[in-house]
Amino acid sequence: MGISDQNILIVGGGSGMGLALARSCLAGGAKVIIVGRNAEKLKSASNELGNPAALRIISADITQERQVADLFQKVDRIDHIVSTAADIEGAYQLLHSLDLLAAERVVASKFYGPLLLAKYGAPVLSASGSLTYTSGIAAYRPSARGSVVAAVNAALEGLVRALAVELAPIRVNAVSPGWVDTAIWEFVAGDSKDATLQAMAERLPVGRVGQPEDIADAFSFLMGNTFTTGTVLHVEGGHRLI
Repeated sequence: MGISDQNILIVGGGSGMGLALARSCLAGGAKVIIVGRNAEKLKSASNELGNPAALRIISADITQERQVADLFQKVDRIDHIVSTAADIEGAYQLLHSLDLLAAERVVASKFYGPLLLAKYGAPVLSASGSLTYTSGIAAYRPSARGSVVAAVNAALEGLVRALAVELAPIRVNAVSPGWVDTAIWEFVAGDSKDATLQAMAERLPVGRVGQPEDIADAFSFLMGNTFTTGTVLHVEGGHRLI
């Protein structure tokens, strides 16, 4: 199914995988709304995309229920909702030094946020529409410092299956990326980002880490394939095999 003239709302569309998806959707003739907490970041993303007439930006924090409710009061019919939002700053720590507030931010952004998007977004979604979330390889290959992110990704995948049943015929899926070269690695690896990604690239069967466009392609597939729901699509270069 093509996306021309469809309305697509992308949470986290101001950078990384979400921005790559926004660019792809606009190129395909869709009308796109990108949502994020940082208004300046959204304006910068709009400039990067060329400020097309088919693009709209809305500032909202999906961890705040009132803001999510207000968000969907500002839009009409939506065909697809995608969320790539994740607040993981400070969450990659060993248990003895784990900051519970950082852990709570991960849960809020990657679990409660998607739950609220479903609660308030489903009523405005077309019957042939979809919700697509972002899980991750940490649920399958957790690191010693990644217990919180691993657990939240796994919980999100359970939510996807439950929502696919409850919200049918709206389709609900998740993309589970592997290691993708985005700014999020600055929080995970700091100054050793490049060396860390290169070391993983040498281990992966495909010989490289992912790019945002790789994940955008996966989101596009799940939006377009009307026979796929309750599914986690793994796009990780063979990471689960090593």
